[in-house]
Amino acid sequence: MRKLHTFGFLAGALLTLLLFACAIAAPFIAPHDPSAQDSSRRLEGPSPDHLFGLDDLGRDVLSRIVWGARVSLRVGLSVVLVSSLAGVALGALAGYFGGAVETAVMRVCDTLLAFPGILLAIALVAMLGPNLDNVIIALSIIGWVGYARLTRGQVLKVRQMDYVVAARALGSRSGRVIARHVLPNVINPVIVMATLGLAGAILAEASLSFLGLGVQPPTPSWGAMLTAGRRYIGQADHLAIFPGLAIMLAVMGLNFLGDGLIDALDPKYRRETKE
Repeated sequence: MRKLHTFGFLAGALLTLLLFACAIAAPFIAPHDPSAQDSSRRLEGPSPDHLFGLDDLGRDVLSRIVWGARVSLRVGLSVVLVSSLAGVALGALAGYFGGAVETAVMRVCDTLLAFPGILLAIALVAMLGPNLDNVIIALSIIGWVGYARLTRGQVLKVRQMDYVVAARALGSRSGRVIARHVLPNVINPVIVMATLGLAGAILAEASLSFLGLGVQPPTPSWGAMLTAGRRYIGQADHLAIFPGLAIMLAVMGLNFLGDGLIDALDPKYRRETKE
């Protein structure tokens, strides 16, 4: 079992590094201009010149997948950064101070959790308008809740520890106690959740783009490529297969990486789930 977890972690790390490499080095590794069209060769299958074939407008599918990694990572990292900062801050305040602060934060969390996440994201993007920035805003609005609940639960345990009680008894201000003694001891589960949250954000962006609510043409997006290829299943299957594989490998790699980080950063979680 240990070897299986190690293999999964290494596979996840490799796939994640590949995702970041594609996003960072897209201008250098993409074999063609992702917007260049050759209508005379539209829907052409994979070939030595175009390894993943051409789409319905004659654009190179591999180049668009490589550039689409930038969109996915931009959304994923932005959502994770905003959600984690907001969620950790609110969760720490709720768990440390309790009382009215905790009640207010938790009731807002309960309200947002009452709605299915993807449906709420669809409603928010439809209201704000379909573009990349609004996708980030919508996913961040629903994404901070998980971080807040996790942080609150961790802080409730940590604030009873002797070193926190001692720091408060010595007269340290609440902000200093939270920053120096509480947050450093609850950050590991947050890192694990952020890794898994990155996978969720990439999948959510692809879902919104699939529905036409995400990135707008001609910007390459895996979800938009998938919905465009859906019309040609049976005629040009490569239009749906390769974007779908890109989404699957990116999400699978991040999930494997997050699962491995549970063992490395939060081994108690594994024991608690077994019990």
